Amino acid sequence: MHRVGSSGNTNNSTRPRKEKRLTYVLSDADDTKNCAGINSLSVLKGSVSGCDYLFTGSRDGTLKRWTLAEGAATCSATFESHVDWVNDAVLVGYNTLVSCSSDTTLKTWNCMSDGACTKTLRQHSDYVTCLASSEKNSNIVASGGLGGEVFVWDLEAALTPVAKSGESMEDDSSNAVNGSGNAITSLRTISSSNCISMHTTQPHGYVPISAKGHKESVYALAMNDSGSLLVSGGTEKVVRVWDPRTGSKKMKLRGHTDNIRALLIDSTGRFCLSGSSDSMIRLWDLGQQRCVHSYAVHTDSVWALASTPTFSHVYSGGRDLSLYLTDLATRESLLLSTGEHPILQLALQDDSIWVATTDSSVHRWPAEGSNPQKIIQRGGAFLAGNLSFSRARVSLEGSTLVPVNKEPIFTIPGIPGIVQHEILNNRRHVLTKDTADSVKLWEITRGVVIEDYGKVKFEEKKEELFEMVSIPAWFTVDTRLGSLSVHLDTPQCFSAEMYSADLNIVGKPEDDKVNLARETLKGLLAHWLGKRKQRSGSQASANGDVSSGKDITTRSITHSRIEVDSNTENDSMVYPPFEFSTTSPPSIITEGSQGGPWRKKITDLDGTEDEKDFPWWCLDCVLNNRLPPRENTKCSFYLHPCEGSTVQILTQGKLSAPRILRIHKVVNYVVEKMVLDKPLDSANPDATFAPGLAGGHVQLSSVGDGSFRSGLKPWQKLKPSIEILCNNQVLSPDMSLATVRAYIWKKSEDLVLNYRVIQGR
Repeated sequence: MHRVGSSGNTNNSTRPRKEKRLTYVLSDADDTKNCAGINSLSVLKGSVSGCDYLFTGSRDGTLKRWTLAEGAATCSATFESHVDWVNDAVLVGYNTLVSCSSDTTLKTWNCMSDGACTKTLRQHSDYVTCLASSEKNSNIVASGGLGGEVFVWDLEAALTPVAKSGESMEDDSSNAVNGSGNAITSLRTISSSNCISMHTTQPHGYVPISAKGHKESVYALAMNDSGSLLVSGGTEKVVRVWDPRTGSKKMKLRGHTDNIRALLIDSTGRFCLSGSSDSMIRLWDLGQQRCVHSYAVHTDSVWALASTPTFSHVYSGGRDLSLYLTDLATRESLLLSTGEHPILQLALQDDSIWVATTDSSVHRWPAEGSNPQKIIQRGGAFLAGNLSFSRARVSLEGSTLVPVNKEPIFTIPGIPGIVQHEILNNRRHVLTKDTADSVKLWEITRGVVIEDYGKVKFEEKKEELFEMVSIPAWFTVDTRLGSLSVHLDTPQCFSAEMYSADLNIVGKPEDDKVNLARETLKGLLAHWLGKRKQRSGSQASANGDVSSGKDITTRSITHSRIEVDSNTENDSMVYPPFEFSTTSPPSIITEGSQGGPWRKKITDLDGTEDEKDFPWWCLDCVLNNRLPPRENTKCSFYLHPCEGSTVQILTQGKLSAPRILRIHKVVNYVVEKMVLDKPLDSANPDATFAPGLAGGHVQLSSVGDGSFRSGLKPWQKLKPSIEILCNNQVLSPDMSLATVRAYIWKKSEDLVLNYRVIQGR
């Protein structure tokens, strides 16, 4: 996914050259379902309430809490703050959930709350891929990632607000715990080839330094119950063992021939299980520092492991779509189930096991967790080999294994994720296809599906919806989160305009130009604006601490040329084409001047967000009606008579008009220039063509739409019929200059239009 918010070099400017972007993620339906693959599973056994809970972390960027009952699972909370895939999540103690993400952060949550993030922990330089916690030490969590770092966090210290330079750090999702901000007691960092570096609390914070040396990606972590041992694995193909209490490196275990993707350690810290992309599972005796067993069970990468409480049996899944149960002592193995999607994570709950895959649904299968030997004794087991090719060879020989279970006990259904998209030429609609092959048409300025075509051919539907129109690319889209993520970058996003008549906006002059990005931002932030006004009304008289848009602008902008959108002066109304749903509202992903990326539903914005949270250009647009300098809003062209035509008009030289100007306006221009008896343009050969200016502003050197709205003289109504041509092709009156240039003219130099009187009229 994109890096939300990036900065470039500054050149005589007070702000970065590359401005922060604003993204909004569209929601198709029920917010109580995941819409992408599930990367993490955690089961919380009920104590006070009596019911169990399942926590899922998804590639859609959210976590969900499911209240489990007999034959039912209800989504009781959505945890939303990460801006990229959630890669792992662990429960620490009885009330803390810790998650990690490809957005390079860890986040902590009160797992029984309504989903508010309590802290964001920033230390990793790249995607955070895995977490590990200890059963008995509820303060310690380890995190590993693609940057080759492993950090050991003392959550109790990290969650304590620490004042620095007179600024207090609040417990909310927008604040970071980092080296430039506040100190964390006993944060330790591990590099993949060096020992843990200990960092103690400093009075004014510190920057934790990774131990130098060769770094490779970390994909798996595990910790024993007491927190005395930590094991890590990744692209180095070795299992590293650490003592997180003293910082000493204990051992390095070799044997796998490919990336290590899953690790387990028993409660005592004596045995360790590893699953690898070499398709092997290995059992290590940490006391003897050697591999004591290898299990060739899978035919492809092993991505997930779960063991019984006694560490006698292991459940394993991976890229071969299959779930196996293996007796670690007897080497007997059994195929429990086979699905349609690679298995990413496993979680035991009593006598069943939850299985998460690259699909958005989670399945629960029978597992006999308390006595797995019962399943093996029923028959169908095979003896696991100890060489990686042995299972593959058996598979090739055609001895197909029959899974014990055909159907899961229970399924928590997800929503099919979007996997294909096409932005249509009108730059308001996006065609999508999801994992269920359903094709839908979205209107991104309202965030809704306007047509559900069902299972039709995507390419055929795309051709059917083709329109010969040319509008600047004012947004980009990706589907990394399984949903449509629409990205707005300044100043490009402000390049697209349409006439209010083309948007069917009632009660607005038809020739008013509407900036699509500005109106979309107004729609997205309508709830925030309302809350902000409420707060300013209640607080401004009391303490005057609510800043105005003008204040924000003067603080944020110094060396920029700004355009005020005169068409919409004091126009805070949100028009119907830009009203976003409040029942399935989109989520905003952004970052302001500090604090890092964050994500919230537009209906959850409370009005306190300001220039620290939003990009300055968004606020300047919505609060002050100001747009940054834009390119490509004008189109230059020449207007000549057709060859052999006796008709002449009084304008010579180059003309300039808005790109969105329709050809019928050019027809009107030709007609008026033919009937005027005074050569107004003689003093200005390069005229400015000004149709569409709000309020009918007309310069003497031009003929604007305003002159036609104000009423024609009776003799002017007897207009001859005029045709406009380009490249000898008659143009439709509804075409815009931009469309003619893109589809008819097809050249980089200035457009040339020809006019002629239609014969016989």
